Amino acid sequence: MTLPTEFWTDVFPLDRPALMYLWRVFRQAAVFAIAAALIYLLDWAIVTDLSIAVAPYEVSGAALSLLLVLRTNAGYDRWWEARKLWGGIVNQSRNLVVIALAYGPPDAAWRANFVRKVAAFAPAAREVLCQPPGATGGSGHPALNVMTAVARMLREAVDAGGMSPFAFQRAERERAALVDHLGGCERILKTPLPRAYAVSIHQFIALFLLALPFALITRVGWLTPLVTLFVAYPILALDQIGRELQSPFSVYNLTHLPLDTYCQTIETNLLDLLDADQKAAKEQTKEET
Repeated sequence: MTLPTEFWTDVFPLDRPALMYLWRVFRQAAVFAIAAALIYLLDWAIVTDLSIAVAPYEVSGAALSLLLVLRTNAGYDRWWEARKLWGGIVNQSRNLVVIALAYGPPDAAWRANFVRKVAAFAPAAREVLCQPPGATGGSGHPALNVMTAVARMLREAVDAGGMSPFAFQRAERERAALVDHLGGCERILKTPLPRAYAVSIHQFIALFLLALPFALITRVGWLTPLVTLFVAYPILALDQIGRELQSPFSVYNLTHLPLDTYCQTIETNLLDLLDADQKAAKEQTKEET
């Protein structure tokens, strides 16, 4: 029985995000391996034995594991909430277009323009969420600009009698839900996890890994730096995972949400709906003539 191809592509990743993630973790782990090498050399150079019992590390290791799990779970909750919000953006975009095509004005230009406006919302939302920290756009809020244009088109349609008040209210509900989903994403973006999480965990990790070589010296000897590296890597990897999960929209993170894929899915679905509507209109025109 052979391991699936995905296993080996994860063991030896070649894509840039994965390589950057591995490099960040390895760079941090290497610092503790170097510190372990210095501690081993110090123990070798002096007569006094620097080693201590392993028992304290077993207790502190369990406490460290608990802290890492709590932080990872907190980060995953943010990541999953962001994923559900974008699932809502996909669904509400479809619902809004279906309502417009089913109950909106028969004017082909209005229908095509409306569908393209709704399809533009997701890329505009992505632009808002994925812009570099500190960047300021010159066109205000692109996603809200799109939704304002959509609201005007709905109002014009109902004022002109091309859409019933009931359909208008249903479409407005879907449009408002899109704005609400974006607001939820912005809340995640602008409200990081409490800094106390990071400070406490990073201090604990540093103390644990800097003290670990003292328990390894008499047991593994010159392999102390290598064993320290092997222990430090998964601990620091869990810390990095928790850090990345709390920022689901950052394109610099390996765990970021595939917003490009979501936007492409929305655009494809909406344009397919428009194409089907235009074909149905042409067939109806032929039948009438």
